[in-house]
Amino acid sequence: MSTIQTKTNTFANHAAAQHEVLNRQIAGWSVLYTKLHHFHWYVQGPHFFTLHAKFEELYNLATANMDEAAERLLAIGGRPVATMSEQLRLSPIQEAQGKWSAERMVESVVADLRTMVEVIKEGIHAAGEAEDNATEDMLIGFTAVLDKEIWMLNAFLGK
Repeated sequence: MSTIQTKTNTFANHAAAQHEVLNRQIAGWSVLYTKLHHFHWYVQGPHFFTLHAKFEELYNLATANMDEAAERLLAIGGRPVATMSEQLRLSPIQEAQGKWSAERMVESVVADLRTMVEVIKEGIHAAGEAEDNATEDMLIGFTAVLDKEIWMLNAFLGK
C-alpha cells in the first residue's frame, strides 16, 4: 500500500475510486432533491397532504446526505461536483418528466432509493478497499435509513 496520504487517513492509491463514488452520491442526491421537489409541488389527489409532507421529508434527507457526502469528499482531498451539468452527467437518478399520478411518483421514489442503495454499496466497497472506516460508516448509515424509507413507501403502495 502507498505511503502517500490525502488530507485524512485515506491512502492516495484508493483516492480516485472514493472520489468517484462519493461524487456519484452527491450527483444522485442532487438530482433526487430536485425530483422530490417536483413531486412535492405537483402531487395531487386524496393522498396530497400525506405525500406533500413525505416528499418534503425526503428532499430534506437528500440535502443532508448530499452535504455529508460532499464534506467527506472534501476531507479526503476530493472536489464535489457542484454544477447541474456535472450532477446530471454523473447521477444514477433521472429527472422527473411530465405529470404523474401520486402512485407513480411513489413508485419512482422507491426505484430511485433502491438505485441510491446500489451506488452506496459501491461506495462502501471502495471505502473498505481504502481502509477508510469513516466513509464506510457514513455510507452504511445512509443505507439503514434508505432501507426503512423503501419499506415504508412500499407499505404505502400496499406492496
